[in-house]
Amino acid sequence: MTEDHPIGLTIRRGVKVYPGTVALKGVDFDLRMGAVNVLVGENGAGKSTLMKVIAGVESLTEGETSRNGQVVHFRSKADAVAQGIGIVFQELNLFPNLTVAENIFIGREPTRAGVDIDREHQRAETARLMKRLEQPIDPDTPLGNLRIGQQQIVEIAKALAQNAEILILDEPTSALSAAEVEVLFRVIADLKAHGVGIVYISHRLEELIRIGDYITVLRDGAITGSRPMQGVDIPWIVRAMIGDSSKEFGRTEPPNFGDEVFRAEEVVLPRPGGGNAVDHVSLSVRSGEIVGLYGLMGAGRTEFLECIMAQHPHSGGRFFVEGKPLTERDVAGRIARGIALIPEDRKRDGLVQIMAIRENLTLSALGRFTRLFHLDLKAEARTAAEFVKRLTIKVASPENPVSSLSGGNQQKVVIGKALMTDPKILLMDEPSRGIDIGAKAEVFRTMRRLAAEGLGILFVTSDLDEVLALSDRIIVMANGRITGTFPSGTDAAEVIAATAPVKESAA
Repeated sequence: MTEDHPIGLTIRRGVKVYPGTVALKGVDFDLRMGAVNVLVGENGAGKSTLMKVIAGVESLTEGETSRNGQVVHFRSKADAVAQGIGIVFQELNLFPNLTVAENIFIGREPTRAGVDIDREHQRAETARLMKRLEQPIDPDTPLGNLRIGQQQIVEIAKALAQNAEILILDEPTSALSAAEVEVLFRVIADLKAHGVGIVYISHRLEELIRIGDYITVLRDGAITGSRPMQGVDIPWIVRAMIGDSSKEFGRTEPPNFGDEVFRAEEVVLPRPGGGNAVDHVSLSVRSGEIVGLYGLMGAGRTEFLECIMAQHPHSGGRFFVEGKPLTERDVAGRIARGIALIPEDRKRDGLVQIMAIRENLTLSALGRFTRLFHLDLKAEARTAAEFVKRLTIKVASPENPVSSLSGGNQQKVVIGKALMTDPKILLMDEPSRGIDIGAKAEVFRTMRRLAAEGLGILFVTSDLDEVLALSDRIIVMANGRITGTFPSGTDAAEVIAATAPVKESAA
């Protein structure tokens, strides 16, 4: 097999460091030509970083990249394109106000004598690509008029138009119907036959086994498995992805659940371009219960939490707190009814960096310190000090700016700010993102303690170990829908399988 698939690109001792994290840790990677090189791993494992390095979007901090045996240095995407490398990103890089043809050729428009754009040539080439992809899409159609799956097809056509020798496909089927997936697989088979090396990233494990020739597994920035696909099964992939043991974040005391504190019914959030980002989601949380909401990027988890917090006025559905309908239609009203959100991006959405730790802690609960037209600053300082102690926030002084704290302690300030509103249900979006393992353990112990005190917690995470170890109940979302509900102790393979539901056939 390897003789038929020569190595076209290698990375040796690849290290990529971002502020506060090491995304790639000494990675050795071989990309074989005329084959599908499958890349798999949990969210945050380093897959996209590795592909951005190959595509010239990012540069290695240490290590070297070789193309056909020659060391190369990609300082930009243009450098990679010059080496025959194309990439289809998971997040669409398209312009909804331009036509399909204009999107496919943007930045490299064909011209007539270098004077004006040859639009007829653009249309003809676009029509040829659409025929190859078996899509009845007019080249002059404004992209914004297409549904998301068709926009994904246009993104793939844009890469094919560059005649890439190496083509990176990052979650290319995430928005495609079953019929469109079959078309893509036929195109991939044709590209392989012409010697194109394909890197294929997907969380759909059955899909990977079907289409892959070689597999590489990443975990926490390091390669934990690399081999030809023969003999690979889903249990092997799962073991390589998450290891044999979970992180120790589990509950140490028996659960003591109370009555239902929160319920959502038939929540819908329309997506621009068609379809629903949140598609008729219903769930409930009991007092003292930690419910983990697991899924992949684009599953609709964050959008669902935002709907609960009234951040999408055009969403539909019903919410109940302690059995009573939630009719308040703004964020302040939802907070007053006992709902609090720990946002995914704490620096942008959860904190005001130039303000003091004390001021950040009390920001959502200033009403409790208001005396007529003034703030009782002594009461505010006293309460802030109590929360610093309660949450073991490591501070020199509550009057220091919150930006002076570590990531883990900043996250505790965001939690403290939410708790100061006396919530009945705490929504947490990726509570461990961007903090080290010690800080994670402290945050998770805090979550357990709060649940033991009777608080209901609904948390979103992309970390499979965390959702398995922390959750009293696991709810999996994919494509905006709930695709599985599991009790604590469920096997990891079952949870992973629920993230990749069978798509409905195209009409």
